[in-house]
Amino acid sequence: MIYRKIKNAYFLIALSAGSILSCQSCSSGKDVEEPIIIPPTSVTVVDKNWTFETTPFWADEFDYNGLPATAKWDYDLGGSGWGNNEKQYYTNALANASVADGKLSITAKKESMNGMAYTSARLVTRNKLDVLYGRIEVSAKLPTGKGTWPAIWMLPTDRAYGDWPKSGEIDIMEHVGYDQNNVHFTTHTEAYYFKINTQKTSTKMIPDASSAFHKYRVDWTPYAVRGYYDDVIIFEFANEGKGYKVWPFDKRFHLLLNLAIGGDWGGSQGIDDNIFPQKMEVDYVRYYKMIEK
Repeated sequence: MIYRKIKNAYFLIALSAGSILSCQSCSSGKDVEEPIIIPPTSVTVVDKNWTFETTPFWADEFDYNGLPATAKWDYDLGGSGWGNNEKQYYTNALANASVADGKLSITAKKESMNGMAYTSARLVTRNKLDVLYGRIEVSAKLPTGKGTWPAIWMLPTDRAYGDWPKSGEIDIMEHVGYDQNNVHFTTHTEAYYFKINTQKTSTKMIPDASSAFHKYRVDWTPYAVRGYYDDVIIFEFANEGKGYKVWPFDKRFHLLLNLAIGGDWGGSQGIDDNIFPQKMEVDYVRYYKMIEK
């Protein structure tokens, strides 16, 4: 609150959203202080305890054979390093992304392509499933070995607030092979992201992450992003009501599934070329709509 002197009058000015809410005057013949109330820089976000539909709005149960269904999945292609100095070239080849026996396999191979030493795949639902709020569940079995870096994650479709990290990122699952069985859930925003060491994150040890399927889930509402592994909550980032720099999660996002090799994190302790091929297997992917309140 800021005060300033005025003569022979008293004014109470309350400013909210640029409007004068009240003004009161009197004649006292004395100097008085006028309070100017600065409008708050944040708003209170209330948890309405949103729930989710029990039947998936969108799902892939992988009950077919061949390439991933083109009605549901697209690919990010290339070997640019993807901002992390990754060493794989992403393809749309059956050798790197295939469906058989009720499961999707994303396979990384030790083979050269367009100047990169490995191939793999990165599947996306961009422009096929773009969502604002809801629940996503993915049942997956992770690869193992030094240099592997699988991820189940979400990126903004429209980048309404600008390039990364301004428009946000939700990492439902990340795992690096040199740190076997430690699985990470993380969100990144302009205020909270890894390059300034402020990211919001949580880690859970899953002893059989690479030998059994586990459910990786996000519940996303206007109030919070919550992460669950095998239906046990391990992460919560609540909306602080401070605008998009802290909470850009009020726009559409899409899902990504990929297996990177090397990179700033995944390759920080090198790559073991004796482990290939390696794969992330996915039993199902399901999206449930949030029920509005």
